[in-house]
Amino acid sequence: MIIMLLGIGLFLGLGIVFMRGKGSFLIAGFNTLPPEEKEKYDTIELCKFMGKMMFALSFSMVFWVLSEAYDMNGLFYFGLVLFLAIIVFMLIYMNTGNRFKK
Repeated sequence: MIIMLLGIGLFLGLGIVFMRGKGSFLIAGFNTLPPEEKEKYDTIELCKFMGKMMFALSFSMVFWVLSEAYDMNGLFYFGLVLFLAIIVFMLIYMNTGNRFKK
């Protein structure tokens, strides 16, 4: 349970960093782009979106902690499905529609 709480804390910390528009070097794929490609993206909006997703992922992880505290496997499965749904949404949203291009 302590490991899960540390994971939630890590995700919340990353969410705070991203919501401030910082930490774009932590976004996989974006940090490997050449500088001229990075200029085509609105890094502040990208970071803010990632911050919101970090908060959503940490919220879904709370169900994992609650499932262990109350010994209810259903909460764990609900949190896991929510976690995976957020990741699928994030991948589809970020890779369609050129939403973060300037």
